Amino acid sequence: MRDTSGLYSAGGGRAGPRVAVIGAGIVGAVTAYTLRQRGADVTLIDRDEPGSGCSFGNSGAISPGSVAPLAMPGILKSVPGMMLDPESPLRLPLAYLPRALPWLARFVAASRPAAVADAARRLAALHAGAVERHVALAREIGVPELILRRGHLHLYPDEAALAKDAAGWRLREQYGYRFEKLDRPGILDLEPAVGARYRIGMFLADHATVLNPFRYVQAVVRAYAARGGRVLRGQAAAPRRNGGTGWRVGVNDAPHDFQHVVVATGAWTPRLLRPLGVRLRLESQRGYHVQFQGASSTISRTVVLADRKVFITPMEDGLRVGGTVEIAGLSRAPDPRRAQVLAHIARDTFQGLDRAPVTEWMGHRPCMPDSVPVIGPVAGQPGLWIATGHGHLGLTDSVHTAVRIADAMLGDARQARDTKSDGSARDAVL
Repeated sequence: MRDTSGLYSAGGGRAGPRVAVIGAGIVGAVTAYTLRQRGADVTLIDRDEPGSGCSFGNSGAISPGSVAPLAMPGILKSVPGMMLDPESPLRLPLAYLPRALPWLARFVAASRPAAVADAARRLAALHAGAVERHVALAREIGVPELILRRGHLHLYPDEAALAKDAAGWRLREQYGYRFEKLDRPGILDLEPAVGARYRIGMFLADHATVLNPFRYVQAVVRAYAARGGRVLRGQAAAPRRNGGTGWRVGVNDAPHDFQHVVVATGAWTPRLLRPLGVRLRLESQRGYHVQFQGASSTISRTVVLADRKVFITPMEDGLRVGGTVEIAGLSRAPDPRRAQVLAHIARDTFQGLDRAPVTEWMGHRPCMPDSVPVIGPVAGQPGLWIATGHGHLGLTDSVHTAVRIADAMLGDARQARDTKSDGSARDAVL
């Protein structure tokens, strides 16, 4: 990555409370932007270039219909397969099992029908209006061309495969998301390059795609800086109390004082908050992608190979093939077999990819056992806020997350009550 420590500069006057947002992925960037718009004096802190972490490699999907949590009824039956099958879309290496057991136990508990219904309700509320919010944001920051509004096409080989996802489609329908069932000719009308394996399609016409998530985050940060926001590159230490109501954050060993601190550091949030006694029920959901450079014209919208849990997206600079969930922690090296499986699936589904140059990526998506992110104030820690745990939906939910934080912090009394009553931050902390 190129060094951009001097790329962003602050301008304009400042007013309102002093706020640090730690983490410059899509969630942190949009939160900083929104807080600055509302008049807060904001400093956005990250050790790396904004957008270069998990946000860099995501599949770009704006997917408000993804109301079904990862833990669905019957998931316990798949755990042995996760550990034994290197090509499973949900992978748990045997060596990591002892460390994963506490999270995995909560994950299995979250698959109970009542828990699934509660998670779906909370996810639907967070997803509401996501496409319209992103269209408005992209226009506001000067990159409307990044939003592709052609829907999402989910593909299945047969009725048996579709039946395995029936509960998820029922939840979408329950929360008002309309979809059209397509036969093979209907699939080819939308995407002529889809291989013969896929005979059934489910088309969500009102979904959208960001064609370059990295450029999107950078555009957000540029707009934030143009409105007077600061960007500070460096390693942030755990926040610590500074007097009765303030917080001090060390960045590269230099102290900075704030009235509020929003921690949006994704899968690294538990490490950052552990010295404060804040423990999150969060695990890294390691995701992989391969990108076929110059092959973006293969498809014209986000295509989901639902039986393989693979998202295929036409990006500005290539065809991105993302997927798999690997529960293996922050330290374990990437497993090249995961990327190779994705490349094989893409070549098996679409012709013409054999000669395209391929790049590989792995990133750490922060995942809560029930798939519901942690958004809001930390109980007993006035001025400390959390925005993490979005799993593969950080892009989808970034704008609404930022609005929830800003409303609760800066004075929308109704939204502040809603944020607290939702209990996501309180209930997710041990």
